[in-house]
Amino acid sequence: MLPDRPLPLEAAPIDGLFATAFQHHQSGRLARAEELYRQILAINPNHVDSLHFLGLIAHQAGRFDVAINLIGRAIALNGAVPEFHNNIGGAYHIFGKLDKAISHFRRALALNPNFVEAHFNLGKALYVQGDINEAIEQYQRVITIKPDHVVAYNNLASTLYECGKYDQAIVHYQRALSLEPGNSEVFFNLGLVLRAQGHLDEAVTHYRRAVALRPDFAEAHTNIGQALLLSGRFEEGWKEYEWRWKTNQMSGETRDFSAPVWNGEAIGDRVILLHAEQGFGDTLQFCRYVPLLSDSARIVLEVHPPLVRLLSRLRGVLEIVARGDRLPPFDLHCPLLSLPRAFGTTLDSIPSAVPYLSADPTLAASWRERLDRLDGLRVGLVWASNPDSLQDAARQRDRRDKSISPDQLSLLAEVRELSFVSLQKAEAAGPTRKFPAGLVVHDWTDELENFADTAALIDGLDLVISVDTAVAHLAGALGKPVWLMNRFDTDWRWLLNRDDSPWYPLLRQFRQPAPGDWISVIAKVQDALRRLVAGDRDQLRAR
Repeated sequence: MLPDRPLPLEAAPIDGLFATAFQHHQSGRLARAEELYRQILAINPNHVDSLHFLGLIAHQAGRFDVAINLIGRAIALNGAVPEFHNNIGGAYHIFGKLDKAISHFRRALALNPNFVEAHFNLGKALYVQGDINEAIEQYQRVITIKPDHVVAYNNLASTLYECGKYDQAIVHYQRALSLEPGNSEVFFNLGLVLRAQGHLDEAVTHYRRAVALRPDFAEAHTNIGQALLLSGRFEEGWKEYEWRWKTNQMSGETRDFSAPVWNGEAIGDRVILLHAEQGFGDTLQFCRYVPLLSDSARIVLEVHPPLVRLLSRLRGVLEIVARGDRLPPFDLHCPLLSLPRAFGTTLDSIPSAVPYLSADPTLAASWRERLDRLDGLRVGLVWASNPDSLQDAARQRDRRDKSISPDQLSLLAEVRELSFVSLQKAEAAGPTRKFPAGLVVHDWTDELENFADTAALIDGLDLVISVDTAVAHLAGALGKPVWLMNRFDTDWRWLLNRDDSPWYPLLRQFRQPAPGDWISVIAKVQDALRRLVAGDRDQLRAR
């Protein structure tokens, strides 16, 4: 951050040159300022202020390694300036060296305990590092010193939201809006909290306010789409959901094809490429549209490599290609999650016939021979979602909210006359697979190389119990009874206020009654398992 006025200058004939450089710097004429700073350093290599400000210019240009070197030299000459530590900390943060960034922010605060920007930057760094509680403390310190700091209120509220402290988050978002009523980001973030609380209409209202302030706000449009889909309002929902391609998360995934996007018009003798996007579960859910299109089109299907063997059995595919391999010629293309929009899918016209995927008979027979040695009903179990593509904080929270710690499954150990089989790949299971005493889970997942292997194993099971992950979609697509242990803040595809799913006729939902309450979910699953073991086959039907 450039100070309003330069720090005390070293007494030297170059003071006038520095004053001119600083004036250019303040006016945004960075190239001229940089030239003058370098002239000063040619005369006096230890001119602290020139090193510092030259480092700030490098930081602004994205040359963070250069910034660190220059400001570090300034600190070596005078380590008692809090701005030096704050600014090098900012460069270290962006450079990905959080420990060093935090160390310098703390040094800046030791020199100036009321340094607002250093408190704010320390809060951001601590949040990224995962020290949520101290991040909250730092943001609170910012607004204590500077009560009109809108961004600090926003960040504090967002951090509280990540912790599930929704009511507190709302208070701080509202405070931010009282200070800056036209802040579209705060309206959007407030919508996220209201959505998490289940106040869908209020969330949509706030998303729409964000869009009214910023019409090209892709994240807000996308969240409007997801909220509308969640409430069953598919026509507008699919349209708004197309904005996902302009979000920060998805913009890098846009495919630069010369062929146009298919929007539902007649295809004739043209070849259409249908290509996967987002996670495995999305592909498994929406590949159901491929057979519907195959009677009137020649289809090339592109999916991620672990799905190729399984989806090669999908009816109507002319050619299947692994993502990253060379594509054959095609005339049209459509992402899989855009197919419902192209088909004009409504809540009443979801293509829900199952199975639309099948396991390889030879593989399935091999697994069934092993499964037949188990006692009682054979129940597949998945307790954690896949972390592979989860990078940012929101998606990390998504994984945390979807996943159950193995030690929470103790109630399942009390149900006899069934055998649990793990469908949980090790990389998604977390650091431990230690189950509570008495809960035996047969685990052959190290033999599952791709989804074709997993499908063959599922084929021999009586039931799959899963959190919201790709395996739930796979089991549903195979026509296997699925019990979905679903979080309170449910994903849009599972809709509101229902225990079944129009996408999978044999899927039954066990929803959290409150955020984070997996114990109630598992207790209901335990009761349903007891009834199933006692002979109540209705437990395998959707409610």
